[in-house]
Amino acid sequence: MKKEHFSYNPKLKEYSKELRKNPTYAEKAIWYSLRENQLKGYDFDRQKPIGEFIYDFFCSELKLVIEIDGATHDLPEVQEKDKAKDEFIRSIGLNILRFTDDEVLGMSDYAVKKIEEYIREFNKTVL
Repeated sequence: MKKEHFSYNPKLKEYSKELRKNPTYAEKAIWYSLRENQLKGYDFDRQKPIGEFIYDFFCSELKLVIEIDGATHDLPEVQEKDKAKDEFIRSIGLNILRFTDDEVLGMSDYAVKKIEEYIREFNKTVL
């Protein structure tokens, strides 16, 4: 399947590089399963700028964005930003899965299983 490209604010490029250099523990943990096409052969990008936002992980082929939310995402102002990010990503035809740090770090393979479930459902719709 052809990899689709999305426009982004060029000012975000350097910041996304910095985020890739300094991942959270939860991002490192999920990246271990996503990197090098390990998850069902799909290619994921880390800290991907799309539009005016940076998303933790992105797979063009699956039309999927994955966000890992730490404790700061409990703050009302961050929840508003997350809502705007989610609305934007859906408005351009992409899907989003959100996980908390606890779901990634404390629940043995929960996030990976949910991503695999998404992939199975996605493949049913495109085949």
